[in-house]
Amino acid sequence: MQRRSLLSLTSTALVATLGSTAFAGAQASKSRRAHIVFVHGAWHGGWCFSPVVEQLAARGFHSMAVDLPGHGVGAAFPAGYFDTPQDLTKLTKAASPLGALSAEDFRLHVTKLIEGMIASGSGPVVLVGHSLGGVTLNRVGEMSPQLVRRLVYLTALNPVAKEAAGAYFSDPAMAGSKALPLFIGDPAKTGAIRFNHRSTDPAFKAAAKAAFYADLSDDQFAAVANLLTPDEPAAVFGGKATVTAARWGRLPRTYIRCSDDQAIPIAAQDQFIAEADALTPRNRYAVRTLKASHSPFLSMPAQLAKLIEEAASA
Repeated sequence: MQRRSLLSLTSTALVATLGSTAFAGAQASKSRRAHIVFVHGAWHGGWCFSPVVEQLAARGFHSMAVDLPGHGVGAAFPAGYFDTPQDLTKLTKAASPLGALSAEDFRLHVTKLIEGMIASGSGPVVLVGHSLGGVTLNRVGEMSPQLVRRLVYLTALNPVAKEAAGAYFSDPAMAGSKALPLFIGDPAKTGAIRFNHRSTDPAFKAAAKAAFYADLSDDQFAAVANLLTPDEPAAVFGGKATVTAARWGRLPRTYIRCSDDQAIPIAAQDQFIAEADALTPRNRYAVRTLKASHSPFLSMPAQLAKLIEEAASA
């Protein structure tokens, strides 16, 4: 009897200890400060988030900005882009060196990065996507929801009701976009959505600034233009980016609207929010708004960092 009583007491104590340890571990995981990963939009690189990364570091958050394939230090350029003077006919028709890249390549790149971070003890991960970066958030959230704590869409494309991001370009909500008329060439032939950021045409420069960087100074815009790449793979705009309620839809998410955006107008941003909320009515967007143009990571990094801190702490 004494032996049975001792075994019973030992088993009870062991179960209680294991249960307490598991609970403590779960609580610790839940309370761990998130690691923020930024995904840039078209024609940019991870560099564009540097001011926000600095702001978040001062607030005690670890963050990093990824360079998607074909961007940043891995950028590639079409024939004629660096010619002086430029041969615009040549540039307009040149095949893109990024033409073979797709949204799947972007997804795999970001997923591998997050998996490595988690394996090394970093995380949990909050994924922030700007503009076209929303397509990558869609794909990562749909294919690997277990890797992400929260998705944050920053004036971003978020295809839900339509299969591809590019399918929204003809919607009435996008009619006021100042970005769409700036494309050059035929994407079906070049394999890219192309901008000539090296154009010396004053009218083009003014239009590009108005579309993407209306609240930057001329000097800031000139510096940024020298860092942009001309090509974005057309397949990223045209590839499947839809999501399901069961996978992507189970993740907490935040949408940061930019009320003065002239590239993705506020009406289009609201359309993305409404479509997503209709898919997951019990898991709606947390919506925040900045009075900013398309690139608040440059024009108001402190205000943007505050909203991202809020999202990462939720």
